Amino acid sequence: MNIDLVYTWVDGNDPEWIKKKEKFIDKKINTVGRFQDNNELKYSLRSIEKHIPWIRKIFIITDNQTPSFLDTKNPRIEIINHSEIIPKKYLPVFNSNTIEYFMYKIPELSEFFLYSNDDMFINEDLKPSFFFRNGLPIIRRKSNSLIKIKIQFKRAFNIRLNNYRLAIENAYTIFKKKFNVFYPISPHHNIDAYLKSDIKTLVEDIFPEELNKSFLNRFRHKSDIQRILISYYSIFKKRGIMSIVNRKESCRMPVYKANYQRYIDKYNPKLFCLNDCEKATDNERKLVEPFLKKLYPEKSSFEK
Repeated sequence: MNIDLVYTWVDGNDPEWIKKKEKFIDKKINTVGRFQDNNELKYSLRSIEKHIPWIRKIFIITDNQTPSFLDTKNPRIEIINHSEIIPKKYLPVFNSNTIEYFMYKIPELSEFFLYSNDDMFINEDLKPSFFFRNGLPIIRRKSNSLIKIKIQFKRAFNIRLNNYRLAIENAYTIFKKKFNVFYPISPHHNIDAYLKSDIKTLVEDIFPEELNKSFLNRFRHKSDIQRILISYYSIFKKRGIMSIVNRKESCRMPVYKANYQRYIDKYNPKLFCLNDCEKATDNERKLVEPFLKKLYPEKSSFEK
């Protein structure tokens, strides 16, 4: 089994990219936490080489950008521009909910692949069987009951729901409408395993109308459809093995909480995510790289 790894990455500090983005966005909206580059990708790649060296090839999806540290001559890594996989009518796009559905169009991508954001890391040696078993992806998810309670509470008191939560609920809604099935799960916000063919089937055959409409959203929007839809389909078709995770297996560490080592010491997670958001300050973001450099001090073969 060949297993590849796909990243989505953006350098939100790039002047040319900022100029492009500002043509389409209301400047009042705070998007720093969505697009800020804290140099995480370098250390995520170090964690990959250290703990899952069996990955065949790594693809980095970007908008005509290349990380400054990256050794593009390394045959195991390849930059994929949005224009190579996303139809022109949806470009430019700044919405990960759209970009992720086009991963299956990456040339030469293996049927079996992992998907990671640049702020996701591996914390111990893992075998391929941690992600795939008997040719099926392990679908790691959290129980959804708490999220449903929060959504119901906010709606009862007319509190605005964020677009991330709404995108998850939209995925639930269209899947239940089509298949009359509901799975009480939500994203664990960490590295996920997929079958390329399942994404292709969803986009091209099962939900083309619903997804194509959502792909028109250049930025995150309340009508987005989160990629948990893929996991729903894989579970429904018995093409995936569902696993409910705890923090020892998959731990999300918000950047604004700052004390990252506390999470590592307490949970010693196999996977962790240093999740940036609009709540984080620049001073808190400055703590990210020193922490990662201490955790992954050795340079990887993907660096110049």
